[in-house]
Amino acid sequence: MKYRYLGASGLLVSRISLGTMTFGAVPWGCDEKEAHAILKAYLDAGGNFVDAADVYAGGKAEEIIGSFLPQVPRDRVLIASKCYFPMGTGPNTFGVSRHRVMASCEASLKRLRTDSIDLYYIHGPDPVTPYEETLRALDDLVRQGKVRYLGCSNLFAWQMAKAAGVAARGNLTGLVAGQFLYNLIHREPEREIIPAAVDHGIGLTCYSPLGAGLLTGKYRGMAEPPQGTRFALRRRIDGGRFWHPRGLQTAKILEEVSATSGIPMAKLALAWPLRRRFVASVVVGVRSAAQLTSNLEVADWDMPEDLWKALEERTRPAEEYLTWFNRMSYDRFIAAAEFHDERTELP
Repeated sequence: MKYRYLGASGLLVSRISLGTMTFGAVPWGCDEKEAHAILKAYLDAGGNFVDAADVYAGGKAEEIIGSFLPQVPRDRVLIASKCYFPMGTGPNTFGVSRHRVMASCEASLKRLRTDSIDLYYIHGPDPVTPYEETLRALDDLVRQGKVRYLGCSNLFAWQMAKAAGVAARGNLTGLVAGQFLYNLIHREPEREIIPAAVDHGIGLTCYSPLGAGLLTGKYRGMAEPPQGTRFALRRRIDGGRFWHPRGLQTAKILEEVSATSGIPMAKLALAWPLRRRFVASVVVGVRSAAQLTSNLEVADWDMPEDLWKALEERTRPAEEYLTWFNRMSYDRFIAAAEFHDERTELP
């Protein structure tokens, strides 16, 4: 298993992180026994980065992780969790107000049966709560030792930049991780999210690299996902994200490259984002330990440059004017000097 630094921090994370949305999620996920087998197999393979959220299976995923943790040294595994989505029906059960952040963290710590969460994300943008309020609450959690690093998920680029500015101005703990939907189907983050993240030292963790199974070839030639499959059961969430003309066309392109190269579609889909240095880790979610084994093939395998370029060029989204203008302008500045970033040649 290869490791990468998380953003501008000194934290090393395995470049394949284990997503736990399937843990306790009946009927499309897995039960506690199988989840424990998955966790063990992942750690035995060298993985150290487990991704959770309070909302996964209504808190059950965190409970399953918590029941597993006593079996391994606590410093052997990095636990990431999140807050934002509703956890109940009453007021103050959603968002990232100070009340919600503090209460959510305490509840996650209890479910996880641990004293600290290694990486704590805000799971989405709160249009009401001031950034100062949210970041002060998160900073307090870090100072109390309940959280070690901070991250965000599903924010716009301007929101990440604003959070970075507020943290710097208030001498608060900044964000070092950003979790986003980034795969061959969804390359929207390349326009503004990724440049903002790189500029502020925020490492990218990518979820849904397989497009809910569409990029594995599992639904090859099908007009609709079969009943009983995860895609069918989660059609309301995953359908709009992946099952559309662009998603289906991308799967067809990936299938063609796979057939030509002899490399499975899933392996190519997982390895594609890892060719980018700004990607710290790719999150994989599985239903069984056997399924995990195949997904871990890219843990120390790098996609050949020619295959990466073939996929990059054929799935590249249409370029809007502002992206084109800045790309053309940047070339003028870069070409004006003999070299630009001397750090690339550091021994």
